[in-house]
Amino acid sequence: MVRGKVELKKIENATNRQASFTKRRNGLLKKAYELSVLCEAEVAVIIFSPKGKLYEFSSSSDMRKTIQRYRSCAKEVQCQRELEGDIENLKHEVAIMAKNLEHLEVSQRKLLGQGMGLSSYEELEEMGTQLERSLEKIRARKAQLFKEMMEQLRAREKILLQENARLRQQAMHLAASTQQRSGVIKSTDKSQNNSEVETELFIGLKFGAIGS
Repeated sequence: MVRGKVELKKIENATNRQASFTKRRNGLLKKAYELSVLCEAEVAVIIFSPKGKLYEFSSSSDMRKTIQRYRSCAKEVQCQRELEGDIENLKHEVAIMAKNLEHLEVSQRKLLGQGMGLSSYEELEEMGTQLERSLEKIRARKAQLFKEMMEQLRAREKILLQENARLRQQAMHLAASTQQRSGVIKSTDKSQNNSEVETELFIGLKFGAIGS
């Protein structure tokens, strides 16, 4: 006689629920024991009853060793899953980047006038608009650079004019100083010549007076 399929839901009757728990608990612990003996597997089972009572089975002598082993394996599995997830994400990103790169290469060839035989009128119109926008940006950048160069040249010109004025002022002062020194030297020479003439005249007159 085939048993009917039992619907898995909470047993409402408390007595029947406790009896089912006891029966199935013992059966689960028995199966765990048989699995450890027949297959030489390390098995650990932990069960808490609805009232919080602990039931456990461990094929090893220390349940804590089995739990520690489980934690280590679970951590490795988690790391492996995370690594596999990262690899999948990287593969997805690489595929997207390759697709974008291919699209950029096609667009670049079209902008250079290559491979345009299969381009539609709308695509050509869009490329023309892109080129016009690019030309506007180039012209704007060129005008900006030209303006900056003119400002630099004006600043340089101002510095050179100031330097020229300073050198001219220094030259004027130097010429005035030279001319002044030349005048002093000429006056000194003239004074010395007059003194010599007066001395000669004085000596000559004095000797003449003595002779008379």
